[in-house]
Amino acid sequence: MKEMMKAIVASGYGGPEVLQIKSMPKPSPKENEVLVKVIATSATTADGMMRSGKPYFGRLITGLRKPKHQIPGTGFAGYIVETGLNTNKFILGTRVFGETTLGMSTNAEYVAVPEDGVILPMPDNMTYAEAATYGDGHVTSLNFLKEIAQVKPNHKVLINGASGSLGTAAVQIAKFMGAVVTGVCSTRNVGLVKSLGADHVIDYNKEDFSRGNIKYDLVFDTVGKSSYAKSKNILTESGQYVSPILKFSLLLQMLWTKVFAKKKAKFAATGLRSETELRDLFAQLVPMFKEGRLKTVIDRQYPLEKISEAHRYIASGHKKGNVVVIVDAQNA
Repeated sequence: MKEMMKAIVASGYGGPEVLQIKSMPKPSPKENEVLVKVIATSATTADGMMRSGKPYFGRLITGLRKPKHQIPGTGFAGYIVETGLNTNKFILGTRVFGETTLGMSTNAEYVAVPEDGVILPMPDNMTYAEAATYGDGHVTSLNFLKEIAQVKPNHKVLINGASGSLGTAAVQIAKFMGAVVTGVCSTRNVGLVKSLGADHVIDYNKEDFSRGNIKYDLVFDTVGKSSYAKSKNILTESGQYVSPILKFSLLLQMLWTKVFAKKKAKFAATGLRSETELRDLFAQLVPMFKEGRLKTVIDRQYPLEKISEAHRYIASGHKKGNVVVIVDAQNA
């Protein structure tokens, strides 16, 4: 008889109510896979977009009428409980973290992951809750700052949405790279952003950063609430506006600025990078963590059974840092 596990199942596209906890068959690892006992998983803004099926063009990847993968979630942290016949990188009991990208399936007690996929050993002093968040804000921010914008020491970097999952990571990573960092956030989060190392903080309730006099080499709009058009005047001659939030206007600006302007608009879908590239980004973050230069801000933690509440909280727009879903509270 097939062994069962608890998992979140998305019955279709829609609001948080489509996420239901059910008993599902426990996966068996293929020859090239390892089976991970999931201790913690993440709940992200991107998860909410995939759950809702909006924007609609995203369904070309996630499934036209309903999600291709019943079990949502991409970030995970746990330990190895079974290995496939042709695996040799991990031994039983190894604490691991990573993400499944388009394979989803991490909002569950167990997930099978290719040993050559986006999976790495966890540093000794990293908690499961911290580790589960790395595939969202940490990896995405590193990709944008290093690979897309190619930030250099002494570059002036403005981070819009500096108190969110991406923003809290981006402030620290940009500082690690030697940039002069300005964070933009609400009044209640000014202290948090300063504590992460921002050189300057702009309270958007009091000041519109796009009307300032300071010129920036990079505007990293982590929340997509500004635009290239608004930010253009505060960019240096060869400055860049980058955002992980794809809008049709940004797509047009990317095409235009690529040919006709020195000031560039850029978008990238970090999750669509190859597993080798994503694993390398994870690996680059580990030394920052070990040096104490990369802290994970966790706002709230929810049990797996209340993942709908986690999605509702994220959608409220009041989240600071990351939201974590605890699958196994006894071992977390």
